[in-house]
Amino acid sequence: MVPTVILLSFNSKDTIERTIRSALEVSPAIYVVDSGSTDGTVEIAEAAGAKVMQHPFENYGAQRNWAIAAVPQEYGWQLHLDADEYLTPSLIAEIKALPEQSEIAGYTLPRYLTFMGRLLRHNLAPTHHMRLFRNGMGACEARHYDQHFLCTGTVGQLQHEMIDDIRMSLSEWTRRHNNWADAEVKELLSKEREGRVAGKFFGTAIERKRYLRGIYDKVPLFVRPFLLFVYRYVLKAGFLDGVPGFIFCILQTFWFRFLVDAKLYEARKANR
Repeated sequence: MVPTVILLSFNSKDTIERTIRSALEVSPAIYVVDSGSTDGTVEIAEAAGAKVMQHPFENYGAQRNWAIAAVPQEYGWQLHLDADEYLTPSLIAEIKALPEQSEIAGYTLPRYLTFMGRLLRHNLAPTHHMRLFRNGMGACEARHYDQHFLCTGTVGQLQHEMIDDIRMSLSEWTRRHNNWADAEVKELLSKEREGRVAGKFFGTAIERKRYLRGIYDKVPLFVRPFLLFVYRYVLKAGFLDGVPGFIFCILQTFWFRFLVDAKLYEARKANR
């Protein structure tokens, strides 16, 4: 199989070259949809062999759906990545071995994170994402945060992983997550349910995660971040990821998830 590869980028100079190099292993058609980078990302991407298109950023769902409509589909399939996600050699081989024609309409990919230079094998690992699908068979959820692709048709699951290579500073990490906390609160307060992945315990990995997220949302505010920390760090053996894993787990639960709850409490109080 040869897919058209679509990358989203914004000030991604530290990671985009590696991402493009890995993507070129599965396709010569690499398109970067940038949203106004000022750090040399565009020049690095073009030098690495990608074609760059510009589009203002609204949210990830809108950006991905714009890319689906705007990027020339040179092949029958498309693979979507972020600028800091690269394909491992085993995943490259798995994608290249897939048949061009099959009953499968799309594939989910497992994803692991690197944080502070360490591959996290236990914290939030792996997560699964629908990123490879046949042209015309996929679109992104219209959520404000935590968007996944929806695929029309039979979904398969690949076995080998991509890596989300987080290299931004903690200052940048917290700045972005503060913005994402606002988006998460907006989504939680929204009554819109159309065009979303439905939660199913016996569904795909993404549907099962959405089902469990529904349970999490029913737990009282400010209690659930602590329970999430225990689940990830103790029950999921996040302590095996060393100091970087400990920092990541603290920031993801006691900081980000607690911040979401605090902003949600603030918004509900203001509405009352």
